[in-house]
Amino acid sequence: MPHLKADGPAAGEPRDSRAPRGLGMLFTVSGAIGLVMAVVLLVEKIALIEDPSYVPSCSLNPVLSCGSVMDTPQASAFGIPNPILGIAGFAAVLALGFAFLAGARVARWMSVLIQAGVTFAVLFVQWLIGQSLYEIGALCPYCMVVWAVTIPLFWFTTIHHLRALADSSTPAIRRGARLVIEFRIPMLVAWYLVILALIAVRFWDYWSTLF
Repeated sequence: MPHLKADGPAAGEPRDSRAPRGLGMLFTVSGAIGLVMAVVLLVEKIALIEDPSYVPSCSLNPVLSCGSVMDTPQASAFGIPNPILGIAGFAAVLALGFAFLAGARVARWMSVLIQAGVTFAVLFVQWLIGQSLYEIGALCPYCMVVWAVTIPLFWFTTIHHLRALADSSTPAIRRGARLVIEFRIPMLVAWYLVILALIAVRFWDYWSTLF
């Protein structure tokens, strides 16, 4: 009798090694938007270095002022301008997005690296939000776009990896993972609302003058 090979992944290959199309779209769109914003920020930064009197295009008022943010140590947190990190990071995200859409399979070690990368990115973004609100006292509109795309990039990548835990691991971890997956959209919306509330409260003295 001929040996029948069951359909499915090869032996030793994880069943979730192919990223879903939705995640591929998220990586592609987020990577493209983030890359454009990083390039624009770098161009503005270079123009400001060449001419200290230059007013960046995203300096709109005392609160929404890229120039105020660019001229701070936080704008070069690791010794190089943050937009350079953004260009490298979002270029990688965009490339991964194209690979996911093409049906590429992701090895377990690569999944770990991707999760580590998006976790670092979102923690860095949260730190920058805090610095912008409570140390610098100004917001960079282009940076805020980067914040806006980084958060769902981290969130839905994490949700994708949590789905594996929801089908395995201990009962307590399974319950926790399934709870987060079930309420993933409300939790993401709440995340954005908290940031918007912090911005509103921090700069309320200015916002109130616009009414």
